[in-house]
Amino acid sequence: MTFEPYITRDEIRQQVERVAAEIKRDCQTRNPLFVCVLNGAFIFAADLFRACDIPEAEITFIRFKSYEGTSSTGQVKQIMGLTEDIAGREIIIVEDIVDTGVTAVQMRKMLAEHNPKSVKMASLLFKPDSLKQGGAPEYVGFNIPSKFILGYGLDLDGLARNLSDIYVLKQEK
Repeated sequence: MTFEPYITRDEIRQQVERVAAEIKRDCQTRNPLFVCVLNGAFIFAADLFRACDIPEAEITFIRFKSYEGTSSTGQVKQIMGLTEDIAGREIIIVEDIVDTGVTAVQMRKMLAEHNPKSVKMASLLFKPDSLKQGGAPEYVGFNIPSKFILGYGLDLDGLARNLSDIYVLKQEK
């Protein structure tokens, strides 16, 4: 497999700042809880959380698994769950990418069981052409086509998360 540059770190930074401004506008006077979905969203979540700079904001982490290699399994498995009391809280789920929407829908249902005030999702990347069910994020960094990407937290079997830019699988001719 060969990957080629797709989105630069400067483009990512600009979109993170834009998404942070939108969240800050919507949650300025509240104490939102950012729920980072590990492992892929940890870099985006850290950058977004800092860029939001809402004094009362907090962050926590959950972990789901739905990918093997370059494709979604269609099955969502919770690896690490929520430990905080979220009743009455404004929740911002932070995802690296929303593809089919299956994981997004399941996370929203799981969180709704704990009676939060609201649940919104921020995703660095969104593949609207791949969406199979509800689950579109309220805050989106980039709409992208249905191609496999990695870097900036996104991986291929655990590798390439540490790349500062985002790369796309090169289409062989």
